[in-house]
This record gives sequence, C-alpha cells and structure tokens, in this order.
Amino acid sequence: MSGDGLIVVDKPGGMTSHDVVARLRRLARTRRVGHGGTLDPMATGVLVIGVGRATRLLTYVIGADKSYAATIRLGQATVTDDAEGDVIATTPAGRITDDAVRSALAALTGEIDQVPSAVSAIKINGQRAYKRVREGESVELPARRVTVSRLDVLAVRRDEPDVVDVDIEVSCSTGTYIRAIARDAGLALGVGGHLTALRRTSVGGFGLAESVTLEELERRAPDVIGLPLAVAAERFFPRRDAGADEAKVLSHGGPLDAVGLVGPYAVFDPAGGVIAIVSERDGRARAEIVLAPA
Repeated sequence: MSGDGLIVVDKPGGMTSHDVVARLRRLARTRRVGHGGTLDPMATGVLVIGVGRATRLLTYVIGADKSYAATIRLGQATVTDDAEGDVIATTPAGRITDDAVRSALAALTGEIDQVPSAVSAIKINGQRAYKRVREGESVELPARRVTVSRLDVLAVRRDEPDVVDVDIEVSCSTGTYIRAIARDAGLALGVGGHLTALRRTSVGGFGLAESVTLEELERRAPDVIGLPLAVAAERFFPRRDAGADEAKVLSHGGPLDAVGLVGPYAVFDPAGGVIAIVSERDGRARAEIVLAPA
C-alpha cells in the first residue's frame, strides 16, 4: 500500500531522526516525508513518520503526549546529560538511599519548569543550541513549563561501585527532556546524573506494538505505508462525517456549520476519505488543514 499515510518506526540506536527520514524517502520514492518529533541518536523506539499528504498531520503528532522507558545513572554528570557526552564530573553515589532517589524523582513530576539540555535542537538566534555548544560557547536556555504526568521508578540498581542506576517509565507533555530529568535528579541529590538508555514507547496513541523496524520496511518497499491517511486521521482525531455538499465546500476551504465537537477533529466525505482537520469557533467549523487531494 503506497501513497499518503503514517508509518510508526521503531528507530534503532545510532541514527538521527533525519537519517530515518532519508531512508524512508528512498523506500517510499518521494521527497515528501517528515517525522513527528525528534529522537536523539542514542534513543530508540517510536518515531512517527508522515508520507505525502500525511506530513500535514505531523504538527499534531509533535504536540502529542509521549511515554518513555529510561535509565538514569547517578554519580556521573556529562556535557550532554546522556551517555553520548564526555563525563565532566564524578561524585560517589553509593551513599544515596533508595528513598532519596524516589523523592528526588517525585519532585520532578507534575507541572514543572524545566531547563532543556544545552545540547539540544532548540534554536538560539537561528542556530541550534547543540551547534553552539560544540563550537565552545556556553549556552543557557530559559526554563519551559512542561508536564510530567507519570514517573514510575521500576528499579534502583547498585551493580557498580559509586554509581546508582535507576530504571524509570515516564509519560509527559511534548517538549519534556528526559535527559534533563536525569540531570536535575542528579543535581538535587548532589551527585550528578545522566541518561544511559532511552526508549520512546508511545507518541499519542501510537505505540511500540504497531511499530516496524527499518529492516521490515526495506523488505516491504515500495509499499511502506503502515496507516493510510484516513485511518491515521481517525486514530488521532475525533470523527465527523460530512454529506456530499458539505464535503465539496470544505475541500475548497469553506466553513461548515458547527456541531459542537471539541476540536481539532477530522471530517470525512461520504466515501470515507478524510477531507480536513477542523476546529470550531463563532458557530462555524473551519479547516485548520485541508487534506483532500487538490
């Protein structure tokens, strides 16, 4: 099945999100491919890829809540707040109790003001923060309000002297840096901390259970689409069905009467094709993006 749609990829470690997009452009035989939220090269797991008209859905995918499984190492701080960067400080962490670890992480849940990692893709005056850091600049990013809705400590392990490894699961709003949680827990405990493993387990309603590897996609090529556009839209948004006349109006960008649905929602034509993503205001339902073929 080729054309427009979403692919839920299980990204391998060692690749950038852009590397995955480049691979999918070749497999899908189109330049119109994008991703719904960057994963660090070290990280693995759910990376939602849009192909064709479905790239227009990625704005909503990027804004969705996300879940992760991760491992924090206490006792070492790194320049990148993860295992990719050089260790810049070591402090023996063996004296830190399990209760102290759990308390430090509990303080990082709920609505918090989080300073993103300096080595991040955030732009400062048009240039990525990580590029400035690698050029030797000292970068200070402003705190952002994020929501950590769930942070479960699965295990506190003491397999090596002077370090403590903590396995966690996190559900959070977009823009949350799990690396920053590791850094801030280490700072709170006075021993430093960084992330040694990160796996994204879900983005919105898309999870690992339906993800595919790049090797599997290679075998399928060029029929790589996992969720056709209409299926993807129905999975991600509330649904409204339009009559033929309404579909014609909406496909040309015109408004429909409001029906009281909380938006954004997807509007489908009588044949089951998705026409647009719509939100309601002032008694009218107006397209945020039109997905019907031109």
